[in-house]
Amino acid sequence: MRKAAIKIEGQLAGWLTQDEHGYHFVYDKAYAAQPNARSVSLTLPIQEAPFSSNVLFPFFDGLIPEGWLLEIAQKNWKLNPRDRMGLLLTCCKDCIGVVSVEAILEDESNE
Repeated sequence: MRKAAIKIEGQLAGWLTQDEHGYHFVYDKAYAAQPNARSVSLTLPIQEAPFSSNVLFPFFDGLIPEGWLLEIAQKNWKLNPRDRMGLLLTCCKDCIGVVSVEAILEDESNE
């Protein structure tokens, strides 16, 4: 299983995981309880139940670089262009906008 902390303006908003059943996104309970909490995207509104999908959620897939920048990332880090979670974890720690993605190693996970 691969896991990422999803942050909005540096604050933990939730977790994105990939396992043998697909992709899952769940909001952090403390974040979701804040009165000024913002959703990661319009397609992932704040809710307690996790979101699940067989493919990477379009919002997160849209964070992955395209074109020549994607080619550079693939060559430098020897990434498979079909490994969308791998690309997201490698390339999207410092995205344009308020959302960032930080890879979490299994031994760092508190769940």
